[in-house]
Amino acid sequence: MKWYKEYLQFLIRAFWVNFRGGKRFYAWMAFLTILSLIGLNAFIKQFVYGMATTGMTDPVSWGFYIANFTYLVGIAAAAVMLLIPAYLYNKKELYEVVLFGEILAITALLMCVLFVVADLGHPDRAWHMLPIIGKFNLPSSMLSWDVLVVNGYLLINAHVVGYTLYMKYLGRPLNKWFIKPFVFVSIGWAVAVHTVTAFLLVGLGARPFWNTAILAPRFLASAFAAGPAFIIIAFQFIRLYTDYDISDKVMMFLRKIIQITVPINIFLFVSEVFKELYSDTHHSEPMIYLLFGLHGHDALVPWIWPAIFFNITAMIILFLPLSRKIFYLNIACVLTVVGIWVEKGMGLVVPGFVPSTLGELVEYTPTANELLVVLGVWAFGFLAYSVMAKVAIPIMNGTFKAEDHGVN
Repeated sequence: MKWYKEYLQFLIRAFWVNFRGGKRFYAWMAFLTILSLIGLNAFIKQFVYGMATTGMTDPVSWGFYIANFTYLVGIAAAAVMLLIPAYLYNKKELYEVVLFGEILAITALLMCVLFVVADLGHPDRAWHMLPIIGKFNLPSSMLSWDVLVVNGYLLINAHVVGYTLYMKYLGRPLNKWFIKPFVFVSIGWAVAVHTVTAFLLVGLGARPFWNTAILAPRFLASAFAAGPAFIIIAFQFIRLYTDYDISDKVMMFLRKIIQITVPINIFLFVSEVFKELYSDTHHSEPMIYLLFGLHGHDALVPWIWPAIFFNITAMIILFLPLSRKIFYLNIACVLTVVGIWVEKGMGLVVPGFVPSTLGELVEYTPTANELLVVLGVWAFGFLAYSVMAKVAIPIMNGTFKAEDHGVN
């Protein structure tokens, strides 16, 4: 059989795998599909009526969409925390789970693209950035670099995951020249994708809240804290609801990573707070607004203090021996994921606009329509991960293979 017929047959069979499962699986997929459609409906409303359906304004032109984008880029980059020990240090227990970390990266990157599309307002105008028919503006535009690294990282991970699963489905050994070079490139690319996203903010000199050299290290520290925490939670669901075995050694290895990165992230945040508040210049106003409110405007205060509490509590739990127990480790991971989601999202993006460059105090609060769009994108992300995991798990277990269908 020619290779393209084999591959087409693989795609068709993989598609139908997602229509087989128990009642719990169907209920989960139906629930996510409904939420995704609700989000799509909200996005269509935004497309028809414009950005007036959001809480964004001329002074605050980035909001909840970009807040989720910056967070999810970090989740995508965190897959490297499985790749490095698995491929560079040959940790055998990680080989069987590294694929699910890369699937999480693919899912996070797809969500990043959707959040950018939602933030564009008119996504049909994105062609202005395309080479040849538009103007890509490389190398001068950081936005163009960000588009390049995000989509490049998505394609690299898609190749690694797709090739690995297809070869295992066929029962053939992996060609190291088709896999290892891409893995090593993706390790450097993971750092680049988050660094470039940070540079996108750092380069805006008129926004003192972002215009700091420490922002890129903060991005990486938060990514390597929230990412492994998110991966631990995802692995727990895989262990609980499927027959794929993920050992506690993997969980304890990831625990060691977040034991280091969570305190580093908190330290960098505290350093930034000290620099802003101790200097007490007019450039300190965004940080004051974030933490305490400014001249009666305090929309972000209820967001940031719970996030700080969550991060500190997670750090304390991780330092205690009880975090070796999966229950307490899960609590620490949930607190880390939520805390950094706020700190790196709403706690980073919005304060950069308040006060405005003209000194205006215009607050931002996401509207109900925005929340529905965000809910829809997250539901789509969980749906995409569920679909890919549903195919990957039986292939990795050896229960879904080509020879069962007469392919040699």
